[in-house]
Amino acid sequence: MNEVPDIDVSVEIDAPAEQVWALVSDLARMADWSPQVVSTRIKGDGGIALGTRFTNLNQQGEMQWVTHAEIVRYEPGRELEFRIEENWAVWSFTLEPTPAGTRVHQRRHAPDGISDLSRDLTEGFLGGQEAFTGVLRDGMTETLARLKAEAEAAAGVSPR
Repeated sequence: MNEVPDIDVSVEIDAPAEQVWALVSDLARMADWSPQVVSTRIKGDGGIALGTRFTNLNQQGEMQWVTHAEIVRYEPGRELEFRIEENWAVWSFTLEPTPAGTRVHQRRHAPDGISDLSRDLTEGFLGGQEAFTGVLRDGMTETLARLKAEAEAAAGVSPR
């Protein structure tokens, strides 16, 4: 098994969980927040539920690649989790209500390790596993910061 470290980033958002969920669960807008995702295409009618499949076009520098994903856990208002076919990684967004609003956790977990293909591409083209893990962590931090800004603006909260 090709083990990779879990990445877990979280942010407190001064907006109600329902409002944050409406953004997080709109996968077609992932490119608005993620610095790596260029576009997302959802299979079917565009709605999401357990089993929904979608593709992402991703980019880092000059390199672009497509991933295929399936939603493997879906608890409306609380958790959205999807598994990437090519590398076996499981990504999730989990929401927790807090006194001030909502805490959002974004996590990348690889319970089955990563595929040999992914490992080879990461080593050959993305600077190696350690460097790419750092890029992913930074990207997750940026994703949540953008999500926070949009949710708080919609809730009428002034930027800090």
